Amino acid sequence: MLAKRIIPCLDVKDGRVVKGVNFVNLRDAGDPVELAAIYDREGADELVFLDISASHEGRATMVEVVKQTAGEITIPFTVGGGIAHVDDMKRLLRAGADKIGINTAAVRNPSLISEGARKFGSQCIVVAIDAKFNPEWGEWEVYTHGGRTRSGIRALEWAREAERLGAGEILLTSMDADGTKDGFDIKLTRAVADATSIPVIASGGAGSARHFVDVFEEGRADAGLAASIFHYKELTIGDVKEALRREGVEVR
Repeated sequence: MLAKRIIPCLDVKDGRVVKGVNFVNLRDAGDPVELAAIYDREGADELVFLDISASHEGRATMVEVVKQTAGEITIPFTVGGGIAHVDDMKRLLRAGADKIGINTAAVRNPSLISEGARKFGSQCIVVAIDAKFNPEWGEWEVYTHGGRTRSGIRALEWAREAERLGAGEILLTSMDADGTKDGFDIKLTRAVADATSIPVIASGGAGSARHFVDVFEEGRADAGLAASIFHYKELTIGDVKEALRREGVEVR
């Protein structure tokens, strides 16, 4: 079994890291370059950098901040937000990103997944899915534009389609759990992990080390992503890894 990964997420707006609850009420959490360097030193396995307002505002991800961040770290680095074309991917990879996260643009134009995979390899393409439970359907719906827009697409169907088109990973955020610190959405994570054969990064709801144990053991996630518990020093990467080791979960 592959070792499970612990991934801090830097949600960046106007050049600063921010964090909210259920995608709203954002508060400042620091400088992205400084935080990235700290997490690298603390033993994070990877980093995810999301320019959370880029798609909504219709602009490109901040290449300069990506370049500065990449210069401070040695671990793999995924960048997403406002990426609409293969040329955007190329620009960010040249700036130092290792992987590219796409969400809104991929929903609008699914061929972006296959184009990116063809040009840069599947391992480079991370399809981010923001999902919220739709009680009328009895399952989860995909949202775009930083959680602002309903897509009318079922999350499990979209995850399978993303894999078919060449995605190498799925970054799955539960909008219902996001920022609540009540735990990852185990049902959603397990459903997507069972529906696909590519790695699933679980995101949204981490509040304790136990939540990581649960999402790996019950949710079958390959990686656990968190933001506020790390940014506000409620837990360190080391705390989480130690708890996982005690439970017999293999970590790096």
